[in-house]
Amino acid sequence: MRIEGRQGRRAAARPPRRRDRRGRGIRGHLAPVEVPLHRTRGEEFDDLVMDAVEELEEHWAAELAALEFAVEDVPPAGDTAFDPDTVVDRGVPLGRLYRQGLPEIEQPVIVVYRRPIEARAADVEDRADLVFMVVVDLAAEFLGRDVDEIDPPR
Repeated sequence: MRIEGRQGRRAAARPPRRRDRRGRGIRGHLAPVEVPLHRTRGEEFDDLVMDAVEELEEHWAAELAALEFAVEDVPPAGDTAFDPDTVVDRGVPLGRLYRQGLPEIEQPVIVVYRRPIEARAADVEDRADLVFMVVVDLAAEFLGRDVDEIDPPR
């Protein structure tokens, strides 16, 4: 009499199991890629910065031609409390002017920090106003002009 154990038989190849946790269906995109709902917060923030730059360039395009703009999520560690090239709110930098540029960019750069601004803004309009204020303040510092001269009060 011959007894075959598990080692003697080959298991049939099973298809990989797909997880359908709690019966909710396969996970995927909530909205098609083409619609605005699909945009990330980072992409929306980039648009706010570009809107602020375009508004400034309506009157200061020639003076700002040598200046680049960038967005980073968080500021680098370091003490920038008394640096005139940095916009600070309660000890946290919201944006910074790098006059000498960055390692990957050789010309002057204004960097706007997304997460600190988002943390201080109550809604989308407030966020747009805060981004514009930071960009104007740093552009005025770059040009050596008063903020009211760059963006006159209305």
